[in-house]
Amino acid sequence: MAKGEGGEQYSSASLLNKPVNPDGIKLARKHEHRNRLSICNKLSYAIGGAPYQITGCALGFFLQIYLLDVAQLDPFYASIILFVGRAWDAVTDPTVGFLVSRSPWTRFGRMLPWILLSTPLAVLSYFLIWYVPPFEDGKVIWYLFFYCLFQTLQTCFHVPYSALTMFISSEQKERDSATAYRMTVEVLGTVLGTAIQGQIVGMANAPCIPGPGDIIAVLNNTSVGHNESEPVISLEHTRAAYMIASGVICLIYVLCAIVLFFGVREQKESFRPRSEPMSFFQGIKLVMGHGPYAKLVMVFLFTSLGFMLLEGNFALFCSSTLGFRNDFQNILLAIMLSATLAIPFWQWFLTRFGKKTAVYTGTLSVVPFMILVVCLKSNLIVTYIVSFAAGVGVAAAFLLPWSMLPDVVDDFQVQNPNSTGHEALFYSFYVFFTKFASGVSLGISTLSLDFAGYISRGCSQPEEVHLTLKMLVSAAPVALIIIGLIILYFYPIDEERRQGNRKLLQEQRDSETDSDTDSTELANVV
Repeated sequence: MAKGEGGEQYSSASLLNKPVNPDGIKLARKHEHRNRLSICNKLSYAIGGAPYQITGCALGFFLQIYLLDVAQLDPFYASIILFVGRAWDAVTDPTVGFLVSRSPWTRFGRMLPWILLSTPLAVLSYFLIWYVPPFEDGKVIWYLFFYCLFQTLQTCFHVPYSALTMFISSEQKERDSATAYRMTVEVLGTVLGTAIQGQIVGMANAPCIPGPGDIIAVLNNTSVGHNESEPVISLEHTRAAYMIASGVICLIYVLCAIVLFFGVREQKESFRPRSEPMSFFQGIKLVMGHGPYAKLVMVFLFTSLGFMLLEGNFALFCSSTLGFRNDFQNILLAIMLSATLAIPFWQWFLTRFGKKTAVYTGTLSVVPFMILVVCLKSNLIVTYIVSFAAGVGVAAAFLLPWSMLPDVVDDFQVQNPNSTGHEALFYSFYVFFTKFASGVSLGISTLSLDFAGYISRGCSQPEEVHLTLKMLVSAAPVALIIIGLIILYFYPIDEERRQGNRKLLQEQRDSETDSDTDSTELANVV
């Protein structure tokens, strides 16, 4: 930017020719103080990340079961809803990111209005996903419409929220600290989503259906999947449980949005003048043309795909292969709780040893437990221990991508000082690729289990299904993680470059501050 360069040259020359301006020092100190975030600011910002994780966890674990067993849709149509919903969700991220990058600054900021306006409709559409309409012919259209609508409205919340990291402070240390708060709350959100949906729905869960291998036991009057002494759970009870759970989650969603809106302020001084508006495809070329960003996206595309394969199939693995049908929800809670407790450790680790080292250490720490859980014989206590230990590595997968993205944006701003105001594009494309990974993992899992002969709601499964599940929670994720870490080796932003970028950006801000101070003094003289 010509103006910024001129300000830099003027400031450098004027340091030798004029005395230090006390007002300038005060302004710099005031600027530094305003970049510091209070604990209240960080908590308010972090709470805004909970709705995405809570709803995502509930949909990820329970939507397929709900469509098949509660809404009673044909498996083919249920697959269409899930696949189209994920694909639509992925496409909306860069689209919304493009629209956000072109939105004007308001007195509430540029990101917060998107969050505020999208919340009411998002909550309504989420609730209607879990409502069974009183007609049969249009059920597929009903669920497809509201699922896609909710994904769109949640994207209008989450993409601006993700990009908000760059606008709450211009200091890397403050942003990293706020990101750690956010990741802790988001992991707590997954715990909350698992607990609310799992426990409420679990109280009204229908029994399993005997498979071919269970028929003989049934004929011999051996109870399989249902105990005579247990009360019979009707479909209406199950539907009511899903609606109660969705109502509780909707209430939490609204409360989190309110706390975020009133507890966080976008800092206008950290909002640099934007470039001329560009087209959508120009935006794609811009962000993907930045080498460090492309490498980082590829790293976390592969590692995210590995973790999502594990996440998406671990509950089924626990219930079908390990035989813990009544305990898998608690095993998932153990993983999420462990991840929550480990977030502060990884925040300390990355500040002490660097972010690349933290990625290698955190991601590789999960691998032994992925292998161990499929090699050992079924044992509930051992599974709890392994799951709790694996949660420590899951925490690194939550924290580190979002902690490294601001570094890439800073690097882009240093190399392209004339191209500004594109932060939302960087974040939206990253979210796009993670959701793309989620869609791919869902497709691979569904097709693999279908080929293996998976029996829906079956009390037992064929041996091919057990082998497939072991591949999906162990071998495939380990291979994808290793590929991602190999790409990470070529990621160029190390601690030295990161600190260098920080200093260069700070010098640019200081020069702009000096230019503003000099302009004010000149105006006062005139």
